[in-house]
Amino acid sequence: MTGQLAWVTGASTGIGRALALGLAARGWRVAASARPSAALDALAPEGTDIAAYPLDVRDAAANAATVAAIEATGPIALAILNAGTYRPSWAAGFDVATMRDMVETNLMGTVNGLIPVMERMMARRSGHIVLVASVAGWRGLPGGGAYGATKAALINLAESLKPDLERHGIALTVVAPGFVRTPLTAGNDFPMPFLIEADEAARIILDRLPGRPFSLALPWRMALAMGLLRLLPAPLLFGLTRRMLR
Repeated sequence: MTGQLAWVTGASTGIGRALALGLAARGWRVAASARPSAALDALAPEGTDIAAYPLDVRDAAANAATVAAIEATGPIALAILNAGTYRPSWAAGFDVATMRDMVETNLMGTVNGLIPVMERMMARRSGHIVLVASVAGWRGLPGGGAYGATKAALINLAESLKPDLERHGIALTVVAPGFVRTPLTAGNDFPMPFLIEADEAARIILDRLPGRPFSLALPWRMALAMGLLRLLPAPLLFGLTRRMLR
């Protein structure tokens, strides 16, 4: 894949940053997008071939313009739509602003980038799209209602689009990370089992993407634990999740 072009959103910190650097190290040309920041500006000189494209993913028109600007340098072969945010949401204090922020960034922010990329890839009948969701989208967990709802929506969206995109020669992968050490998880005040570093998460993802899997969950122990939780009937599920309440 040396020399091909990849677009990564949410590339200034965390998994996105590690993915951008990892792709560049593997010979990709990388277009890195995030909100304007010193971290995004500093990213480009670190990589072997990374160009910064400042972007607020919540702006649909800006996403379309950014994709057009990137594709002026060549076709996007791989789009990793990773931008997202997290805020805890408990029943007490649950508010519209928190839910809207999660939806606009995690869900619509992904959709805003997906549409222009998908249209161009469909026209040339090639490409690989990656949506970064979370194992939090597999089952509802206390405190994660707003965040988990957006990630569950991304998983459902990917399942719906995959057969149709295959007809157009496009691969679709949905990545579901567990706990990864990032600036977002640094604020968590609860135990984070099987926590891994962002560089390790990026390595796992990039090692497996060439096989074009539909579902890519990591790390495997967290994926196994959440997979088992996914299979539990409601009484057993709530018996466990009640213990997570503070």
